[in-house]
Amino acid sequence: MSGEIKRIDLIKKMAVFQDFSWSSAVRDEGDNVVEFKKINIFYGRNYSGKTTLSRIFRAMETGSISDKYTSPEFQLSFDDETNVTQKSLNGHDQVIRVFNEDFVKENLRFIVDDQHTINSFAILGEDNAKLEKEIKQHEIDLGSEEDKSGLIGKMLEAVENHRLATKKHSERSSGLEGKLRDKANKTGTGIKHNKTFGDANYNLPKIKEDIKTVTANSYTPITFEQVDKYHELLKEESKEKIPESTAFNLKNSTFVTRAKELVEKKIQAADPIQELLNDAVLEAWVRNGREHHKNKRTKCAFCGSDLPADLWEKLDKHFNQESEDLRIAIEALLTSIDVEKSRIPNLLKIKSSDFYSNFSSDLETLGKQFSAQSTAYCKTLESIKEQLEKRKSDIFTPLIFDDPTSVEQELNAVRDFYEELRNESNQFRASLSAQQSEARAALRLHEVFTFITDIKYADECKAIEALKKAMDKAEKAKSTAKAEVDTKKAKISELKAQLKDESKGADRVNDYLNNYFGHPFLSLKAIEDTSDDTSTGYRFEVTRNNKKAFHLSEGECGLIAFCYFMAKLDDVETKGSQPIIWIDDPISSLDANHIFFVYSLINAEIVKPKNYKQLFISTHNLDFLKYLKRISNDYKGKGENKVKIREFFLIERNGNSSCLSLMPCYLKRYVTEFNYLFHQIYKSATTESINDKNYKDFYSFGNNARKFFEIYLYYKYPNQGMNAETLSYFFGDEKVPAILTDRINNEYSHLAGVFERGSTPIEVPEMTTTANFILQKIREKDLDQYSALLKSIGVKDEEPQTAVEGQ
Repeated sequence: MSGEIKRIDLIKKMAVFQDFSWSSAVRDEGDNVVEFKKINIFYGRNYSGKTTLSRIFRAMETGSISDKYTSPEFQLSFDDETNVTQKSLNGHDQVIRVFNEDFVKENLRFIVDDQHTINSFAILGEDNAKLEKEIKQHEIDLGSEEDKSGLIGKMLEAVENHRLATKKHSERSSGLEGKLRDKANKTGTGIKHNKTFGDANYNLPKIKEDIKTVTANSYTPITFEQVDKYHELLKEESKEKIPESTAFNLKNSTFVTRAKELVEKKIQAADPIQELLNDAVLEAWVRNGREHHKNKRTKCAFCGSDLPADLWEKLDKHFNQESEDLRIAIEALLTSIDVEKSRIPNLLKIKSSDFYSNFSSDLETLGKQFSAQSTAYCKTLESIKEQLEKRKSDIFTPLIFDDPTSVEQELNAVRDFYEELRNESNQFRASLSAQQSEARAALRLHEVFTFITDIKYADECKAIEALKKAMDKAEKAKSTAKAEVDTKKAKISELKAQLKDESKGADRVNDYLNNYFGHPFLSLKAIEDTSDDTSTGYRFEVTRNNKKAFHLSEGECGLIAFCYFMAKLDDVETKGSQPIIWIDDPISSLDANHIFFVYSLINAEIVKPKNYKQLFISTHNLDFLKYLKRISNDYKGKGENKVKIREFFLIERNGNSSCLSLMPCYLKRYVTEFNYLFHQIYKSATTESINDKNYKDFYSFGNNARKFFEIYLYYKYPNQGMNAETLSYFFGDEKVPAILTDRINNEYSHLAGVFERGSTPIEVPEMTTTANFILQKIREKDLDQYSALLKSIGVKDEEPQTAVEGQ
């Protein structure tokens, strides 16, 4: 249910309101935005836009706006945070009643054309006490917004509970939403700006989708090792295809077979020399020496003795061809084994840089395996060599060959492992882009998972869901309470319909005309409408001395129109509804007495009985404004929440555009100009020094003092007004004050005869002294008036400063 209107947020393209913004224009001295109060008074000169404002409110009453406006825009805000615009005129549930020229044209066509009548309206009749009693009881049950009683009070409480529940839910939801939004795209920290796994289009809906993913039972969080792995993967750039490695072609098996054959081969010397057979070292020495001497020397190179003639024949028989062939075969095999050993380290070149980083662990394992199996393979070859060397050293003695454990298969398996990794790396190269996309997605989901864990997302959702249930419950209670209010109102309307009496509407208008304005000869008459057989209503007719009136004066038209509006506030559609009321300049063409009576009627029938929710009154008349300042200035609320229920506004037109603002203090504070002038003299008397804030008080002092004396002395000496003689009467025998005052009134007011006065600074001490003289004399001559003047400017009665002669 809409509450009071807080402000008119904006008005565009509506007559003189071209581009008005409340938040920019309606601010107090502390630059705070001011809002409407319960009672709101507007002052504006003719053509400043008062009626335009009233038409905005009337549009909310009637549900339509004049088609004479071209593309008008406006928005009003209520204190329950709802608003109404030109497109949603029915977006409120308040009863609004507006008095302006449009109301007059619509309801009192007689005023425009005396061939027409005045629309009738029904007020509650007075003949059915039982129904009235029943209606009264229903109205008590219904209660009111003012005292928050009955069903309305229950509904207001439900509305407030729903508002608070909605606020709590909104704040908690907005808080979580803000965290998600920041995580999604806040500059610097948001996922959107993460160069590793971010998405340039990442936003709030996307993070919500990711949250659904990571909170599903199917999601498994990745480990820190996987996180590191994915980060490394994202650093990868496409590598060249790795070529196939060369087959090892290991010869271990061949070496074993051949070595066994040579080591175990049996040979026999033709005529062996036993001594050599018994000493293998000696035999080796002889064999080597044989190569150095045969066919080369006749003497021993060691001892110098002559070599025996049959030496070579004996040695040839010992070292026969078979033994030499075996020796040569062993040496050849040893050379082959050495060649094999030398190529083992270079069998497999493992370059980590050729592979992607996700293969680093496997490559490390591969390297260790290759190193271990290469070493084992070399040890096998060394075992074969040792046995060959041993047989070589004792060529005539066969040995049993010790077959070493073969690692040839294991070493080839290392190459197979390498080939697997190589093929995988080459395949990975083809799918790198897809895998990096998967890595980015995995890292992003990991980031989201970590984030919702940190903020306790699940707990937040549970809390918000609980608040949502509370809000729904409060909304249901609000709907129930509203339905009860609507049902009760419908019942009251049904009963009131049985009491409709349109003839009484005219009587109510006549009561106002006679009792408030003293017009016994001018009245409204309810005439039964017999224009057709089906008509059962009435029409109103203006009469003068019981005859239909013609040629009404403008003032008479205004009085009838306003009394008609006031009476219509008691019709069956309005009475008891606490309407929002706008009264636009109701005193046009009225004299001073009638202006006072209009004020009295508003105060007595609307303000004092509190038959309204909000009241808005606009005027161009300063006398009427003076009376409006007397309207209730009560407070509502308690303690820090205590606020006044009345506010004053000014409507000003500048060229072709108007603006609404707070009413200046000088216009709002003073009942008459006389009070204002007295206040200016008082401020000049009590100010010790001139500064940037108060210099205007002194520059205006001459004019203010002259105008004050013109008013004061005119009423004190109506036969003379203000002149040198009456100034002397006022100040008595003290000539200095009279002379000073006369000088200030003339030289400082309008430079009478002293043009050079305008080229010199204002003399503050002289003015302060004169201002104190004036206050002191008023106090001496009329203490009651002095006290009343002080009270009118908000100052407690006090003794003015004593002027020192010569100052």
